[in-house]
Amino acid sequence: MTRILVVDDDPQIVRALRINLRARQYEVDVAPDGAAALRTAAAHPPDLVVLDLGLPDMDGADVIRGLRGWTTVPIIVLSGRAEGTDKVGALDAGADDYVTKPFGVDELLARIRAVTRRAHTTDGSAPATVTLGQYTIDLTDHTITPEQRLTPTEWQLLERLLRNPGKLITQRSLLHDVWGPQYGTETNYLRQYMARLRRKLEDDPTRPRHLITEPGMGYRYQP
Repeated sequence: MTRILVVDDDPQIVRALRINLRARQYEVDVAPDGAAALRTAAAHPPDLVVLDLGLPDMDGADVIRGLRGWTTVPIIVLSGRAEGTDKVGALDAGADDYVTKPFGVDELLARIRAVTRRAHTTDGSAPATVTLGQYTIDLTDHTITPEQRLTPTEWQLLERLLRNPGKLITQRSLLHDVWGPQYGTETNYLRQYMARLRRKLEDDPTRPRHLITEPGMGYRYQP
């Protein structure tokens, strides 16, 4: 049974999540603040964490950093903070996804299933081939069928996304990994290269289905 740690100081939200998650055969632990969350995670390691950023004793991003010091457990941030800087900060700290309050339970459950599935299928490895629309992309040989040519930089950017299906990867992380730490704010690079990848790989580059922009935050590959 998948164990989920819910970290939130709102009793109504905690109650609703506990009922809905247990009804779907998840085991649920709860923590009302950051310190309790870190203690509970250490005592009963979860398979996934649902975490509010606005905790009474510390910022949720500090909880993420604390967890990331010893575990790669998937973390979904569930918060009323809608500002892009808060979302990017949480993702850069190590969160895997972000859902803004108020939220639909079905949406959150879909994110939980997706993140859990990624953790189980990509744990320590990535598929050798990925299907993107009409194309089959071989990440080992760097070939695309039907043939489509990419530059080395386009390959680096595409591979970073394809090896993390469904995961939101921040602009800062992509810039750091593909271009280097000195390019951390050059978001125009990303826009240009993502536009080029969409022209080459998406059926309709103006309405991409697989190479998705999360405005103000980053990009994700949607299988």
